[in-house]
Amino acid sequence: MLKITKIAKGILGLALTTAASTAMAQESLRIGDSFPVGHYISENLTKFWMEEVTRMSDGGITFEYFPAQQMGKVKDLLSLTQTGVLDIGYVAPAYVADKMPLSAVGELPEGFSTSCEGTKAYWEIAKPGNILDQAEIAQAGMRLLMVMVLPPYQIYTGDRAIEGLASFEGMKLRATGGAMEITARKLGAVPVQMPAPEVREAISRGTLDAVLFPASSLLPYEIVPHLKEATKGMNFASFVVTYMISQKKWDALSPENQKILSEAGEAATMHGCEIADQLNTTDKKTIADGGVKFVDFSAEDTTKINALLAKVGSEWADGLEAQGKPARKILDAFRNALPK
Repeated sequence: MLKITKIAKGILGLALTTAASTAMAQESLRIGDSFPVGHYISENLTKFWMEEVTRMSDGGITFEYFPAQQMGKVKDLLSLTQTGVLDIGYVAPAYVADKMPLSAVGELPEGFSTSCEGTKAYWEIAKPGNILDQAEIAQAGMRLLMVMVLPPYQIYTGDRAIEGLASFEGMKLRATGGAMEITARKLGAVPVQMPAPEVREAISRGTLDAVLFPASSLLPYEIVPHLKEATKGMNFASFVVTYMISQKKWDALSPENQKILSEAGEAATMHGCEIADQLNTTDKKTIADGGVKFVDFSAEDTTKINALLAKVGSEWADGLEAQGKPARKILDAFRNALPK
């Protein structure tokens, strides 16, 4: 029988320890969203993050990715992540306003004109340990990994001309719920809650008169051929894209993997908003080339619209305060985080 020397034993022990550590670091995570293949958000936020995580972990963390609502409707992705069907899910506060109403603060027509301005302010209040996390995200058993607040939304009409503020009166206007519905009503429009994948059919059939949408999201959903005119230079609303992991799943990860997911999440957040701002400019040109006319408001109408939009945040906060939610503190924190 061969004897193992003390040195050999030491080497063997180190190898076994290293192997055990490596085995513990291996992780395959299921991530799901609703974006169609090739969507700019999934390409420049989601996939960027997955690639960073895999690189930083030397291949120790891998992913099973389920786009285009393969694992469930967009409104169900929060519960699918909470229950462990998904490890990481796309959570849009607009689609789960009954469960995470405070997280829609980034959808309000506030003082930001770019994706990065809105994203950085939202990240500041929502990342783990900060005010929005404590007030709502953590209480839902979730943890924010990355976020993108889209460039300010414009109004795009189906077959209607935009001839000033009065044009919106009675217009069936696609919104995403919550804060955006308040904006639609302030303009005199009738908000119709509808997720993005359903918009093209609705606008083509006349079920909708117009849509509140960001420029870059019109293209992957092939909506441009069904549009006539659009506003420009306004901030009618925005939309918050988050990817979250359940706290239960997070706690099951090794500290090393937690660190990797967090650092890659912040990098993806900053990268994603920069790309969104670049695309917002180039995609508007593509939309115009596709036959959509961008319309300026008169100075009088611009003043009236801005006065109406200035009331949206307070109305949103008042409604949630009546339900016992600390909405004013969240709104104030978001406003304070925006560039002055």
